[in-house]
Amino acid sequence: MSLRPFAIAAALAIFATPSLAQEVTGTWLRDSGASKVRLAKCGEAVCGTISWLKDSSGPAKLGQRIFYDMKPSGAGKWSGSAFNPEDGKTYSGTMNLSGDTLTTAGCVMGGLICRSVKWSRSN
Repeated sequence: MSLRPFAIAAALAIFATPSLAQEVTGTWLRDSGASKVRLAKCGEAVCGTISWLKDSSGPAKLGQRIFYDMKPSGAGKWSGSAFNPEDGKTYSGTMNLSGDTLTTAGCVMGGLICRSVKWSRSN
C-alpha cells in the first residue's frame, strides 16, 4: 500500500485551509447600499473596516473597524466580534460566505438574538 495518495491529500488540506480566510478578503457593499467594508487579514484573523459611506453624517465613520478577530470556524464561516456604530456596542459576530454573498451577524445572549446583514462583492 502506497502512502503517496495520503501524502498528496494531506498536502492539499494544508494548502486549502489558509485559502478559506483569503476568500472573504476584499471590499463588500452592504445590501442597503449605505456603506462598504474592506475585509483584510489581521494576524491569523480577518478584520473589517468601513471604507465608504453614502451618508457620512451618521454615527459610522470612515476607517472605523467593525469586524474584529474573525477566525475561520468552518468552510466559508468565521467567528469573532462585530461593532455596531449605531448603538456603540460590540457583539459576538459571525460571517458566512456563499459565492459572492456575505452574511454577517451580531448576536447577544449566546446567539439567541441576532441581527444579520447581507453584503455583495464590490470593486
